[in-house]
Amino acid sequence: MELLRIDCLGKELRLEGSMAGWQQLFWGDTLVSVKQASADNEGLKTHNFELTSQAPHPIQAGEPDAAPLNEEIMTSTKIKISLEIDLMWQPFNIDYRLIKDEVVIAKGSRNSKDIERQIPVKPIQIKKQFSLVGLASLGFKLLKSAKVIKVVLAGASIAAYSWLFSFQFALALIACLMFHEYGHIRAMKHFGMKTKGIYLIPFMGGLALSDEKINTRWQDVVISIMGPSFGLLMSIISLLAYWLTGNVFFAGLAAFNALLNLFNLLPILPLDGGHILKSISFSMNSIMGLGACITGAAIGVYLSYTLGLALLGFLLLIGSLEIVFEWKTRHQSHLLPLDRYGQIFSTLWYFLTVGALVAIIWYLAGSGDDMLGLPLKILQS
Repeated sequence: MELLRIDCLGKELRLEGSMAGWQQLFWGDTLVSVKQASADNEGLKTHNFELTSQAPHPIQAGEPDAAPLNEEIMTSTKIKISLEIDLMWQPFNIDYRLIKDEVVIAKGSRNSKDIERQIPVKPIQIKKQFSLVGLASLGFKLLKSAKVIKVVLAGASIAAYSWLFSFQFALALIACLMFHEYGHIRAMKHFGMKTKGIYLIPFMGGLALSDEKINTRWQDVVISIMGPSFGLLMSIISLLAYWLTGNVFFAGLAAFNALLNLFNLLPILPLDGGHILKSISFSMNSIMGLGACITGAAIGVYLSYTLGLALLGFLLLIGSLEIVFEWKTRHQSHLLPLDRYGQIFSTLWYFLTVGALVAIIWYLAGSGDDMLGLPLKILQS
């Protein structure tokens, strides 16, 4: 993770580091200082290195091996540079002082907001592996630049859902998907990220795209959960329309939209819920934190089976195991972790959204209408 980037004698001084404790300091593209990984990953640390400056030195008459009067030769001068940092991970804050020959030439501080806005100098390299999913992703990337693809995919989605349900319900479902993806887009724009718009994919939902990478776990949580949050708002609006008009169409829209967004909150990557719970658990830098995450998931599985929500409980268990496997490589992540407040707030936001969506499905299933009871039967199957 890039912690700091400042000017130092005409070149960028860049500090990279991770919660594992290691730090690397670069002057330009040259590695000038390294701190190895250790349990002591916070507090005051100092990086020391030397730079060589070349300066002309005139030769005067009478000096040993004197050349012609006033001829210049180049002499080397050592410049001692120190970078003092005081680092705190949760909540993230770094205070720094840049010292040249015992004179402070720059100082300042950075927090999580600065990390969110930064653009890393060197993108994170991800090892590419051959897979059908990768080929499909590559093909989609080649096509996504054409605006006509959005129209084609939208038309294909309407045709697919009309075949499964009806034309009217297909249009309503497309509206729900667009509203869900718009939640992701709004979150991206909140963080100043450039977006490429929304793409509808038949039988798979939608996709909100951005060319920019996230820098913090908080960005990952907010962008991921804003889709289901907007979806919840859509279900509430549809439920209100049902109460006002008595039209069962709005009730069905509220129930199936709630099911759609509840599915997206399942803790399985790459679904929204997988990103949310992974960001929360990966921000816990202790065994106790991971244990709390597993315990919470186990309680969720127990309640799901007790209430008869078999599918929800089974997928929650699978997602929890995946988080455990991913947790082993948490220190290699370039994302700034959530602080304690962020972990608690994100967890509450997640479970309140899940609870509200389940409540809508449960309420409408109690109406006695077979169609409105179908979402609950899917959860119980």
